[in-house]
Amino acid sequence: MDFELNEEQKMFQTMVRDFVTKEVAPLASEWDETEKFPYDTVKAMGKAGMFGAGLSENVGGNGDIISNTIAAEEVSYGSAGLGVIYLVSTGLAIYPISLWGNEEQKQKYLTRSVNGTISAFGLTETMAGSDVAAMQTKYTRDGDYYILNGSKIFITNGSEAEFYTTFATKDLSLGYRGISGFILDKDAPGFSIGKVEKKMGMHPSSTSELIFDNCKVPAENLLGEEGRGFRIALEAIDESRVAIAAQALGTARAAFDAAVDYAKERKQYGTEIARLQAIQWMLADMAVDIETSKLLIYEASWLTHKTGKSPLKEAAMAKVYASEAAHRVCHKAVQIFGGYGYTKDFAVERYYRDQRLLEIYEGTSEMQRWTIARQVTGMK
Repeated sequence: MDFELNEEQKMFQTMVRDFVTKEVAPLASEWDETEKFPYDTVKAMGKAGMFGAGLSENVGGNGDIISNTIAAEEVSYGSAGLGVIYLVSTGLAIYPISLWGNEEQKQKYLTRSVNGTISAFGLTETMAGSDVAAMQTKYTRDGDYYILNGSKIFITNGSEAEFYTTFATKDLSLGYRGISGFILDKDAPGFSIGKVEKKMGMHPSSTSELIFDNCKVPAENLLGEEGRGFRIALEAIDESRVAIAAQALGTARAAFDAAVDYAKERKQYGTEIARLQAIQWMLADMAVDIETSKLLIYEASWLTHKTGKSPLKEAAMAKVYASEAAHRVCHKAVQIFGGYGYTKDFAVERYYRDQRLLEIYEGTSEMQRWTIARQVTGMK
């Protein structure tokens, strides 16, 4: 098992790091403060080829899932908010199409994704979070269209997306067997954006309500077959776990680097606080958390690259550990900064807020542990 990056991956990593240093890091605090979507930066990411990481070559991508993991980590190092915009548009929103779409759907939508088109994944509802089968949004067939009625909440990129992968049920009594998946264009009749959430962190990214009021979706935009939506949605979430773990790693690394630099400059009791054992032990624990996260993440990414499918156990382990490790790292970073860490003058305050969502979205820590337990016990 060799996690060493090949030359092309190293070149891609260097390119992304340079991009983040020049185009992301200087603007991250402003994005957080204004909560404005960074359209220009996203467009530049598309031109730089970052949105093609992990997508197949026949739609213009590079076919390398490890490069997608690299980009997720590095972009999130500069801004976790930009990281989630990127991750959804290169992962969760388009996995249903890349895994289940027909060739016409792939050519129509995935080729746009490669160029930096924003997309979103519409699954969560008021009564259907972790329990996807409790979905209330309904669909009916009417000639050449499917008609959707209902709403979704907490949808990342909801306000800016050009297209969506979304889900609805034919009959509530059928449970998960009644759910189907659809591709929805933003100009679909009967579709609109509802409430835009005010969040603790991830401010550059919008989180919106989607409203379907007799929304007309062309029949050719059905994903796979009717009744397969539950499986499609869960497979997309499974595939996205490693990228979310990489986002956590990037956020943790940023907090750790800031804490190390500060500890080497800040003096108390006549010496740099980095020489004090209490600070050294915190930095040591942070370093262990980051290195462990990295190994879990790149093992899961390597297995995905090798087998063509995300490994459930390893991906869940990477997601739960890295997200909770980022919590610990960001907490200690604020502690090392002391009172300054509680102010917006230093980025560790932002890292701490941004990190909190990582333990919740795309599968809570509790759901990851459930997945791991089922895999190690063999009890489904």
